[in-house]
Amino acid sequence: MTTTETSAKDQKVSLPTLTAMVVGSMIGSGVFLLPRRFGTETGVLGAIIAWTIAGTGMLMLAFVFQRLAMRKPDLDAGIFAYAKAGFGDYVGFNSAIGYWASACAGNTSYWVLITATISAVVPAFGAGDTVLAVVVSLIGVWLFVYLVMRGVKDAAVINYIVTIAKVVPILMFIVIVAIAFEADVFADNFWGAESYSFASLWDQATGTMLITVFVFLGIEGASVYSRMARKREDVGRATVVGFLSVLCVFALVTLVSYGVMPQDELAGVDQPSMASVLEAVVGPWGSVLIRVGVIVSVLGAYLAWTLMAAEVLFIPAKSKDMPKFLARTNRHDAPVPALVMAAGLVSLLLVALLFAADALDFMLDLTAALSLIPYLLAAAYALKLTATRETYGDGKSLVGDMVIAAVATVYTLFLIYAAGMDKLLLSCILYAPAAALYFKARRERDLRVFTKAEAVLFGVIVLGAVVGVVSLATGAIEI
Repeated sequence: MTTTETSAKDQKVSLPTLTAMVVGSMIGSGVFLLPRRFGTETGVLGAIIAWTIAGTGMLMLAFVFQRLAMRKPDLDAGIFAYAKAGFGDYVGFNSAIGYWASACAGNTSYWVLITATISAVVPAFGAGDTVLAVVVSLIGVWLFVYLVMRGVKDAAVINYIVTIAKVVPILMFIVIVAIAFEADVFADNFWGAESYSFASLWDQATGTMLITVFVFLGIEGASVYSRMARKREDVGRATVVGFLSVLCVFALVTLVSYGVMPQDELAGVDQPSMASVLEAVVGPWGSVLIRVGVIVSVLGAYLAWTLMAAEVLFIPAKSKDMPKFLARTNRHDAPVPALVMAAGLVSLLLVALLFAADALDFMLDLTAALSLIPYLLAAAYALKLTATRETYGDGKSLVGDMVIAAVATVYTLFLIYAAGMDKLLLSCILYAPAAALYFKARRERDLRVFTKAEAVLFGVIVLGAVVGVVSLATGAIEI
C-alpha cells in the first residue's frame, strides 16, 4: 500500500463516528419545539401514527440521496442537480430556488426561536414577532453576513460546543420527564379527540406532517457524510442506525411529554415548549437549562446555515445555472452577492412576521413546505433512473431501489397534499419573480429561455402566484 493510499484511508471514519455525524446533522432546533406542535394537533395515538409515517418516508428519502450519491457521483453541485438532470434546466432552477428559499425561511425561524427563548428575560421580545424582536433579529442577520464576508468560517470547536449544547439537554429532558411519567395522564391524552374514529386520527396525524419534515431537514446531508466511510457497507448501516437513533429521540421527546401534562396544556405552553414541559416537572432551572441549550445550539448552527443559504445560489452560478454575478467572491473568498441576497430574503420574511398570527409555527411550516418540491424532484429522478435502467446495467439492485424511490416519491407527494394549497400558493409567490434570475442566466449564455413545456410550467407558477397574492389580500390565506 502506498503512502497516499494509507493517508486517504486514515482520513476515512469508522462506523460509530460516521453514525454520530449523521445524527448530528439531523438533530437541530426543531426538536425543542415538538411537545407543543404535537399537543396542538394530536394525542398519543395520532403521534405514533405520524412518527411511523414520517419515519418510513424519511428513511426512504435518506436512502434515495445515498443511492443518488453513489450512482451519480458527478452530480455534486447540490440537490438541484438531480432535478436538472432528470427534468430539465428550468425545473432544476426551481429546485435550487425552492431549496434556497427553504434555507432562508429556516434561518428566519432561528431568529424567531432565539428571541422567543430570550423573552423569558426580555418580555418585550414576546413570541419573537414583536417590533423589538424583529429589529434585533435584523441586526443579527446582517452582523452574521458581515462576519462571513470578513472570512469567518464554521470551526470544529464550534461544532463540538453546539453538539454538546443540544444533545445533553435533550437527553436530560427525556430521562427526567420519563421518571416523572404518569400513566393516567398519558391515558387521558391517548386519543387526542372526543371522537374515536379513523377520520379523526388521520386528521390529527396529517396535521403534524410539516413539523416532522422540519425536524428532519438536512437528511440529504447524511449521504455527504456517508462518503467518508472506511467501508462501503458502513454507508447503509450508518444511515439506518443514525436515522433510527434520531427518530427515537424525536418520538420520545413527543411521547414522554404526554405523560406529564394534559394535551390542552401542552398546546398552550410557550415555545420552546421543551423548556415549559421540563419547568413543569422540576421547576425554573429546567427551563433555564433548555433555553441556554437552544440559544447556543441555534446561534452555532446559524453560522453554518448562513453559509448554506449563500452556497445554494453560489454553486449554481459557478455552473452558469444562475446569473454570473452570484458567483463573485471577495478577497476572503466569501460569495458576497449570494450572501446579500440570502440575507435580504431573511430580512423580508422577518418583517412579514409582524403580520403573522403565529410567527414561529408559520415559519416552520413554510420552511418545510418549500423543501418539498426539491425533495420530490430528487425522489422522482431516482425513480426515473430505475425506470430507464440508467446506471443499472447489472440489474442486481434495480427492484430494491425502485421500491425505495417509489415510496419516497409517494411520501413527498403526500406531504405536499398535507401541507395544503395555501403553502403551495405562497411558494409560487417566491418562485414566480425568481424566474428573472433564470432569464438573466439564459441570456448571458445566449440560450433560449424556455422550451414549450417550460413556458407552460412558468405560466402555471405565475398563475399560482397571482392567486396567492389575491388570497393574501382578501384574507383567504392568513399567515
